[in-house]
Amino acid sequence: MTEWKIETETGTRLDKFVQDKTEGYSRTRIQQLIEEGNILVNNEVSKSNYKVRLGDEITFEQPEDVEYEIVPVDMHLDIVYEDSDVIVINKPKGVVVHPSSTTKEATLVHGLMYHCKDLSGINGVLRPGIVHRIDKDTTGLLVAAKNDTAHQFLSEQLVDKTMSRKYLALVHGVLEHDHGTIEAPIGRDEKDRQKMTVTDKNSKSAVTEFYVRKRFKEFTLVECHLKTGRTHQIRVHMQYIGHPVVGDAKYSFRKPLTDNGQLLHAYEITFIHPSNKQRITLEAPLPEEFQEILRTLEEREAV
Repeated sequence: MTEWKIETETGTRLDKFVQDKTEGYSRTRIQQLIEEGNILVNNEVSKSNYKVRLGDEITFEQPEDVEYEIVPVDMHLDIVYEDSDVIVINKPKGVVVHPSSTTKEATLVHGLMYHCKDLSGINGVLRPGIVHRIDKDTTGLLVAAKNDTAHQFLSEQLVDKTMSRKYLALVHGVLEHDHGTIEAPIGRDEKDRQKMTVTDKNSKSAVTEFYVRKRFKEFTLVECHLKTGRTHQIRVHMQYIGHPVVGDAKYSFRKPLTDNGQLLHAYEITFIHPSNKQRITLEAPLPEEFQEILRTLEEREAV
């Protein structure tokens, strides 16, 4: 662990301060480490734009240096769209998007590297080409970039919200309103660093819009539109309003309909193509398991 005691007034952003004091870390990587709680100010999680002050104690728990080379793996990829700039995959349940220092199993990135031979390098060796992520047990559409120019263009759409992502989720309980907007900031849970939670402390704004697709006796099928892209956003927001996603072992303690992860599917994505600037909308059907559960619920109510 590295520690710094601020003995002079600086006013420097936390991420820049740490980057200036260390070697081998990009600003983006420093910001990730701050968000993950590896960098603390006065023993508390802070934000990247925090201005370092006189008397602050900054601690940096450096992750283990991992020499990691991605060895391409031949795996089946459900390719929804592909050209020289972009590839869009319909990710199955149970597949991790990219490797980490603690995840050594074959991931979607391993399969993409085998298929594409090359991906953009903006996110470094562990996350080449990955523009955005979806959780291991969430299914559906994910965009990857084949070159840095395309990656930058697509990433900017996430920031300015011109990229649209829509999800289908089966949640516990019956929602009363046909449409609603959940606007509640999300930050890391201080008691469990593997979870996120709605909190005003060290959080970021998060907005999810939902539409009721179908009501059952004890469940509701909802369509969720992401207005921001926080970690576990839909899962956290639906739990927050008392309607956790069915099968979500991390955020729901209610009896699941499946033991195979949450019923959450990224079914539609819209983005502007990096080269021809045309707007593209792609869809992926619900996985068979998800469809079978919906059929079962419909049959129960038909009796």
